[in-house]
Amino acid sequence: MTSTLSKRRRKLLIAAAAWPALVWAGAVRAQSKQPILIGWLNGGSRESNGHLFAVFKEGLAALGWKEGPNVVFEDRWADGRIDRLPALAGELAAKGPAVIVAGPVHVAAAATTAAPKTPIVLLGGDPVPTGLVASLARPGGMVTGVANLMTDISEKHLELLLAAAPRLRRIGFLSDTTAANHALFMANARRSVAQYSVEARYAGVARPEEIEPALSRLAKEGAQALAVMPGQAAGTGRRRIVKFALAQRWPVIGFTQEWAEEGTLLSYGTDQSANFRRAAYYVDRILKGAKPGDLPIEQPTKVDLVVNLRTARAIGITIPRSILLQASQVIE
Repeated sequence: MTSTLSKRRRKLLIAAAAWPALVWAGAVRAQSKQPILIGWLNGGSRESNGHLFAVFKEGLAALGWKEGPNVVFEDRWADGRIDRLPALAGELAAKGPAVIVAGPVHVAAAATTAAPKTPIVLLGGDPVPTGLVASLARPGGMVTGVANLMTDISEKHLELLLAAAPRLRRIGFLSDTTAANHALFMANARRSVAQYSVEARYAGVARPEEIEPALSRLAKEGAQALAVMPGQAAGTGRRRIVKFALAQRWPVIGFTQEWAEEGTLLSYGTDQSANFRRAAYYVDRILKGAKPGDLPIEQPTKVDLVVNLRTARAIGITIPRSILLQASQVIE
C-alpha cells in the first residue's frame, strides 16, 4: 500500500512540474489552427534594414514557418527615432503576437515593457546591464536571442583606417548618442586616438536629421577620414553618410558589411545576415514550446573585414596588401 501511494505521489509531482511547459506549448499550438502572428520591431528603417528582415523570413521558412500558410508578420520601424519606440511597441502588443523579434537592446526593452508576457527574441546589444535578462547563459523571463558585446570595435576601426591610409592625422568620429553602449564606444575611441597619436574630432547624433549638420561640422574642423560608430540613427542614414563622405574624398569605416557595400572604404563588424538568420532558430524553438528564459543567448563569434577597392580608386588610396590579406571580402 505504501509503495502504491509513493508511486502515485511521484506521478503527481512529475505532472505538476510538467504543467507550466504543457500550458506554454499548448498556448502556442492553439494558435496554429490559423496563421501565427510574429511581431517585428526594428530601430532602423525599412530602407536600411529591410534586407535583414527578408533574411530572417528566409531562415524561418527554411525551418517550416512559411509566410502565408502558417505565419503572418506585423512589422514596425522606428527609422532611427528612439522616441517612437514605445508607441510602435504598443501597436505590436495590441495585435497579440506569439513572439516579437526586436533589436537592438533598447528596442527589445521597449517591446518587453509593452508586452511583458510575450516572448521577445533580441537582436544585438548587451541585455544584462539593462536587466532584460539575468545572464546570457540562463536569461530567465521572456527574453532570449542574439547579443553583441563587441564594444572595442572603435579601437579596431581606427587601427584599420590608419593601416589603409597611414598619412591620416585628423580623424572624425560619428557616434549615435542613443546607442546603449555610447559611452563605452566613446571611451574606446579616445583610448585608440591616444594610442596612435592622431587628432580626433567628434560629432554625435540622436536622430537621422542631425547627420548632415554633424558631418558638415566635422568637415569644417578639418577631418580627413571618418569612423562611424554603431547605432540606429547612423545606420538609418547610411546612404547619406556615404554620399557626403565620397564628396569629401574621405576614407570611411563602418560597423557592418552593408557600409562597404554602400561605398565606404572599409567595414568591420559582425555578420548581420547571419545574426538575423539565427533569430529564426529562436522563434522556431519558442513556437514549438520552448520557454525563452531557458534558451541561452548567443554571441556572434565571426567578425568580417570588407574592403571596397572601387572606393579606394575613387578617392585615390592604394590599399596595402596586408589589409587585403585580412579581408573576408573584397569588392572589386
